Amino acid sequence: MEIVKIPRMEKEEYDRLIENGYVCRIAFQGEKFPFIAPFLYVFDGSFLYFLSTKYGKKLEYFRKSPYVSVEIEKYTKDLSSYTFVTLQGYLEEVQDSIEKKIIREKFVSLIAERKLSCNILAALGHSPMDPPATIAKEERSLVWRLVGVRDLVALKNL
Repeated sequence: MEIVKIPRMEKEEYDRLIENGYVCRIAFQGEKFPFIAPFLYVFDGSFLYFLSTKYGKKLEYFRKSPYVSVEIEKYTKDLSSYTFVTLQGYLEEVQDSIEKKIIREKFVSLIAERKLSCNILAALGHSPMDPPATIAKEERSLVWRLVGVRDLVALKNL
């Protein structure tokens, strides 16, 4: 019996997957096992950006080692159609205050454009009672950028 390999996506396809998505999973190097957490992200055409609360395991693991795998996927309910991309690189904390403000404003726009629930604000260090614009006004979270991508795997169903 012949093994059928899952086809790779072309760059235009996985760029479109990344551009159209907004939720990913990041795998950090944990103690004994990898630590995987969901994140909202924004993509500026060059970099993926994430907001991280200033507490928790993800922050601890980031400080120990910034090397991560990021996975973005899209699939239908019955899995008749699926695509995913995995990027391996490392996270760096954005330090420039102007760049951080621009990225935070992109998150505010993402929440508004995608009509996301304000409940997501709790994952970003804010109260769900806060208006989303608070993300850009206050620095309750860190801004991370994925850089140094060394490996990218992008696959789709037949």
